[in-house]
Amino acid sequence: MTDGLVELVRQGLLAGLLVAAPVLLVCFVVGTLAGLLQAATGVHEQVVGLVPRLAAMVLVLLATLPWMVERLAELFRATATGP
Repeated sequence: MTDGLVELVRQGLLAGLLVAAPVLLVCFVVGTLAGLLQAATGVHEQVVGLVPRLAAMVLVLLATLPWMVERLAELFRATATGP
């Protein structure tokens, strides 16, 4: 019983990491570029760094949401049907 539970938790964590990875990576890249731009220009306003990150996250979510839902639906189907 515990082996099945451990495997289920492992699959859930991996699926969550895989689904969140595109958004997190884009947010990291855009945040880094915005920080470099702020440092280069001397503009240290928080909104200048926040707005591009939010816009990029929304665009990535809109682009990858169908894939994310399908991945999570596959996990839930596999969990519901059992071994």
